Amino acid sequence: MEGGEFMPANRIFLAAALLACLIASAPGKDENPAMRHRMVQEQIRARGVRDERVLSAMETVPRHLFVDPDFTDEAHADSPLPIGEGQTISQPYIVALMSELAEIAPGEKVLEIGTGSGYAAAVLAELGAEVWSIEIIPELGRLARENLAAAGYDSLHLRVGDGYAGWPEAAPFDAVLLTAAPREIPQPLIDQLAEGGVLVAPVGGWHQELVQIRKISGELKRRRVIPVRFVPMTGKALKGP
Repeated sequence: MEGGEFMPANRIFLAAALLACLIASAPGKDENPAMRHRMVQEQIRARGVRDERVLSAMETVPRHLFVDPDFTDEAHADSPLPIGEGQTISQPYIVALMSELAEIAPGEKVLEIGTGSGYAAAVLAELGAEVWSIEIIPELGRLARENLAAAGYDSLHLRVGDGYAGWPEAAPFDAVLLTAAPREIPQPLIDQLAEGGVLVAPVGGWHQELVQIRKISGELKRRRVIPVRFVPMTGKALKGP
């Protein structure tokens, strides 16, 4: 056939197969979205998380991109997983519960203390929040930035530093979430919480509890939620004000 190109049937088949492999291995592509659906139904919805936006975000964010490659097969398991530097990615239920407790509306400003591998920040972004996230460990800060970019979340505000001081130049925030446990909530984070805003954090030493704090007319309304076990908040939080 002159004047054009002809691809035999076997070459068409091979080209299609190659294209399928490239799509499957592309960044952000989850090879088994059914695992996320099962994770949400069995681990999160079944335990009482009812916010459909949170459930949708948990089913959308490709969790396997935020775990250590050695633990990819366990990415959707009902447990925290190591991410290096002695830190962990929280179990899916806890991420969903904290996101629900934060009561985040699209377009709201959210401060996260403890970026980790970037997973919770991606969930917050999927909820439509404008996210500021601080990680104290430089290696994890770089990892989170890479993970978030690979998953398609590249518009977050990320910083390496001590989260004790918060992000004052971007305050106030509609919600503040801590993914490491201080013995007491740092005062700068309370100061940077907007009126009517919600702060969600694990608090304590050996015995910790997840708390929801709402700022109403300048006063703090504190609600105890469940016992938890998080890594301790380091930096100035360990030394006190």
